[in-house]
Amino acid sequence: MGYHVAVVGATGAVGQQILNTLEQRQFPVSKLTLLSSERSAGKKVMFKGQEVTIEAATPNKFEGVQIALFSAGGSVSKELAPEAAKRGAVVVDNTSFFRMDPNVPLVVPEVNEEDIRNHNGIIANPNCSTIQMVVALEPIRKSFGLKKVIVSTYQAVSGAGAAAIEELKSQSQSILNNEDFTPSILPVKGDDKHYQIAFNAIPQIDKFEENGFTFEELKMINETKKIMHDQQLQVAATCVRLPVVTGHSESVYIEVEDENVTVQDMKMLLEKAPGVVLQDDPNEQLYPMPANCVGSNDVYVGRIRKDLDNAKGFHLWIVSDNLLKGAAWNSVQIAESLVRLGVVK
Repeated sequence: MGYHVAVVGATGAVGQQILNTLEQRQFPVSKLTLLSSERSAGKKVMFKGQEVTIEAATPNKFEGVQIALFSAGGSVSKELAPEAAKRGAVVVDNTSFFRMDPNVPLVVPEVNEEDIRNHNGIIANPNCSTIQMVVALEPIRKSFGLKKVIVSTYQAVSGAGAAAIEELKSQSQSILNNEDFTPSILPVKGDDKHYQIAFNAIPQIDKFEENGFTFEELKMINETKKIMHDQQLQVAATCVRLPVVTGHSESVYIEVEDENVTVQDMKMLLEKAPGVVLQDDPNEQLYPMPANCVGSNDVYVGRIRKDLDNAKGFHLWIVSDNLLKGAAWNSVQIAESLVRLGVVK
């Protein structure tokens, strides 16, 4: 049996990865509809050796669609996701627009796959930095309890889109050539103030809120609690943009409920955890790095240490490809779960 699948935002970086992932996973696509903005309509992309023409995204294009994978910005999702759901499609939305809606499940299949059953036509894909963290922390929460999470992220520029990647490359070249340049994208495209990203670190991702946290940081805090069904969980985040093209890294401090847990317990648990690859051997200088995770669907964990002052505290280093597990792969995983659980008609 095959499914009529629509991909909205098919020409974007995540949209392209979604298509690649659908093909690699041999997802049962009987018909593929590719949708994008008016300016991209008419372009052709390859899928399974066939040319598919991109069409302008309008409500009537969702007639007959069973699964719609959205990755075209919050305003597009706001307008078209309800229209797709109204026509019988199950929407998997990769933007932040529906994530905190109490009527929309926020899903990472390794963590809360069963929440998919509660959808009302729309399922939200979490923030990329949240996804990789909860994949690593959920088995710990289940086995040892989880009381506190403090995370500092080191995020790749691809999370800010293709223009940010180009800006990193052009700035790097300009600096190496001793040429002048004018930043125009980061930290937030469209803001009045922009900073150099090449050979730099910018401690701001997205806009600042009144409490001093950025929207990206609040996403991690609120989404983690929602995915894990634990509003009492203490979560704090600091999100930083680094001059890395692809692959988010995270330094995570956690506190568990059992003070008798050892580093070896933690390693044995994560070694068997779904979607996790343990890379942790200090003697061999083995630990995850973004340069080595590009193109992989997995979440890599290493540098596991027990805190020196708190018997319940542990430190972890978590790395993943933000365009794959952080976006495209998680979206396709949700689609696979819809099929496996018999949720999609």
